[in-house]
Amino acid sequence: MAEKTLLTAGILWVMGFASTVGASEAPPIPPGYPNEAAVMAAIALRQIKLIDAKDIVVPADVEEKLGVEYGRGGSHPLLLDLYMPQGRVKAGPVILFIHGGAWKGGKRGDMKFYCVKFAEKGFVTATASYRLTQEAPFPAAVEDVKCAVRWLRANAAAYQIDPNRIAVSGNSAGGHLALMVGYSDDPSLEGAGGNPGVSSRVCAVVDFYGPTDLTTEYARKQNLVTDFLGGKTYEEAPEVYKQASPMCHLTKDDPPTLIFQGTIDSLVPVAQADALAAKLEELGIDHVYERYEGWPHAMDVAEAVNRRCVYQMEQFFTKHLERRQPATR
Repeated sequence: MAEKTLLTAGILWVMGFASTVGASEAPPIPPGYPNEAAVMAAIALRQIKLIDAKDIVVPADVEEKLGVEYGRGGSHPLLLDLYMPQGRVKAGPVILFIHGGAWKGGKRGDMKFYCVKFAEKGFVTATASYRLTQEAPFPAAVEDVKCAVRWLRANAAAYQIDPNRIAVSGNSAGGHLALMVGYSDDPSLEGAGGNPGVSSRVCAVVDFYGPTDLTTEYARKQNLVTDFLGGKTYEEAPEVYKQASPMCHLTKDDPPTLIFQGTIDSLVPVAQADALAAKLEELGIDHVYERYEGWPHAMDVAEAVNRRCVYQMEQFFTKHLERRQPATR
């Protein structure tokens, strides 16, 4: 939403990550801070240890396959990276990780940490590029990530993927896109990127501090939202703002959802996640809401927060990626 972020560009996903320590019990939610200025001061004083990801090493037991074309975005190829555990004897689940960047920046390699981390845990993982705002506004990015899911399903046999066990996870704008994949069944959002007729349905969704409702007064005033939606104001195109809002697509048959949100996030207000969790509760959709008091946007670059997030994600994926037949879309 607003271009301001808590940790500044230098400590966002472009920093990359190193591995975090696993745990047999849930790591605690680390104590937060009264405001973003206090977080920045703690970082400057090295009281908050940040994940260092400049050199992510892909272990020998994980195969990395880079730059696989999964579809076409207009006249350009759309690419994804795959990470596959070695030694698998049967098809298993796959998790698609979607990068953030306010819909106008970021790159698929920003999600390499999570791809490698969960490949080490036995999941096939992928991260996909998608068209950014300056290339093509909404619904292009949604069409592209749905196309990536269709490609994974259509090519499941080639990569030992169970086509009935696909999950999506995204951060910030990527969280928004993950929610759109999980909740929207509007045929006009499928696009023409490739594998028509293949379902883009998923079994589980993880949302890291993603916008959930672009029709709120706060969201309508953000230039990033207006740009993402093709430059039109809410007053000019209220139906577009609704179509681009995950909350407006939610129905009781939508997939289980894990939400991560900090309460001092000045980019995506905590009210967005609160409203999503309330709606999931109302509809009876299985969900977990990890609401972190005193933590801001991009909070999972903090090592202690990340340790908790990875643990909760593993528990969530283990529970919900059981064999199930996705509904046809």
